[in-house]
Amino acid sequence: MFDTTTPAVVFKLDPNVLHHGGLGVIRSLGRVGVPVYAVHEDSLAPAAHSRYVRGRWLWSPDPEDAEAIRLGLMQLAQRIGRTAVLIPTDDAAAIFLAEHGDPLRMWFQFAQPPHDLPRQLAGKFTMYELCRRLGVPCPQARLIEDWDEALEFADQVGYPLVGKLAAPWLPSGRQVRSTTIVRDEGDLAALYRRCGETVGGLMLQEHIPGGPGYDWFFHGYCDGDSVCRPAFTGVKERSYPAHAGLTSLGRCEDNEPLSRSVATLLEKLSYTGIVDLDFRWDDRDQQYKLLDFNPRLGAQFRLFRDSAGVDVALASYLDLTGQPVPAGQPEVGRRFQVENYDPIAALRYWSRGDIGLREWAGSVRRVHERAWFARDDLLPFALMCAWMFCRGVARVKPWRRRTRHPDLAEPQYVPGRNYDSRHLGRR
Repeated sequence: MFDTTTPAVVFKLDPNVLHHGGLGVIRSLGRVGVPVYAVHEDSLAPAAHSRYVRGRWLWSPDPEDAEAIRLGLMQLAQRIGRTAVLIPTDDAAAIFLAEHGDPLRMWFQFAQPPHDLPRQLAGKFTMYELCRRLGVPCPQARLIEDWDEALEFADQVGYPLVGKLAAPWLPSGRQVRSTTIVRDEGDLAALYRRCGETVGGLMLQEHIPGGPGYDWFFHGYCDGDSVCRPAFTGVKERSYPAHAGLTSLGRCEDNEPLSRSVATLLEKLSYTGIVDLDFRWDDRDQQYKLLDFNPRLGAQFRLFRDSAGVDVALASYLDLTGQPVPAGQPEVGRRFQVENYDPIAALRYWSRGDIGLREWAGSVRRVHERAWFARDDLLPFALMCAWMFCRGVARVKPWRRRTRHPDLAEPQYVPGRNYDSRHLGRR
């Protein structure tokens, strides 16, 4: 059906071993016969043990060290021995390719948006400024310079409000979530102290009142002419953390007005590549407000698939290898669950009276695909469970330190499933 002779590389710089978006790419492309290679920060990363991985590299470079990343990718290309499609799965990887990727085009095929655009879109305050210039509806926001400015903004928009790291792809130096709901001045003071000298700074954003069916997202792939095909819209039913985090349960729903407005925006931006946008409906002025613009693959992209069997990862692969992307209709009603986070999120929703046990169980029974569990690829699910158990026992921090180690500054190649015991012991 497709020409799958060109390999694909799943490229990530975020040291998150439980990033399920990369596993989704591996399965999506691997199931149609594409040889998939992947970059991982830990030898026991669940996605590294998918049956669909042809080869993996243990590598955890500094996201800001462009020269080291470029040299490492050149080494990986030489190992593969032929041109490969490169798919970034986090902001840092997308920004690197846009700003420093040109010398790599003799080895890799990847989308080419304007050089400065991914950094501008991934940055929370720079995205806000861009939206204001283009007339795109978005919540009020301010980049905070000092405590008095934080109090002034809180007085202006009122509580609750939303705190965001302005450059979430950069190491924060402290355990601060990229997005936090701030319910009162005490929460604001605690967040301000935790952020300290965080690289990129803290942005405060107006909180838009929500409710069931208010949180929407858009996933698509834009070709070289900024034509978005395929394009999908969906509803975020639950998130982790509750109301302020990644999608733990999502549903594909048709929203033609939203889809049209996003397509117009992407064309104005001359955007190319995979995109993931988050919106919230604002009852006060009857508008969808843009909350986040992710210039790369969204972790929950497998929620969306059309009648031709195409998702955004496969569309990207086909277009970058010069093949037509089959036209299909979105599978409306399709549900996707992140099973390691959704039960935790559901507890929070339950404590607020937003959901009952029977309602949660019913929503889980209607799921069409899960982030980790797949009957044809069980090992990543088992390893995810082990990581979640050990994180709970170790209270997170000791395990997180293991995912970025000086020994992995240089890529270590491990082909297929012939795992080398020297690498399995590296930390």
